[in-house]
Amino acid sequence: MAKPKVVDTSFEAVDLTPGTYYWCACGESKKQPFCDGAHKGTEFTPRKLEVTEASRVKLCQCKQTKSASGLCDGSHNSL
Repeated sequence: MAKPKVVDTSFEAVDLTPGTYYWCACGESKKQPFCDGAHKGTEFTPRKLEVTEASRVKLCQCKQTKSASGLCDGSHNSL
C-alpha cells in the first residue's frame, strides 16, 4: 500500500461555505488541501466533505487522518 505525501505536520483551518468539497488524500494536489485530480493513476481517492452551513474546519495536511471527510484527527501529533 502506497503512503500519501505529507504536506505539513499540522492542519489547515479554512472557512467554507455550504457545498461539496473533495479533500486531497494523496498529498500531490497543487490546490491543497483540496483535490485537483493529481491522484489519477494511483490507489488514492479524494474524500468527500459535505458542508451544510458556513463554518471554519480543520483539514488534515499530514494525510494520515482516519476521518472519512479529511478533517484533522490529530494524527500529525504522532509523526
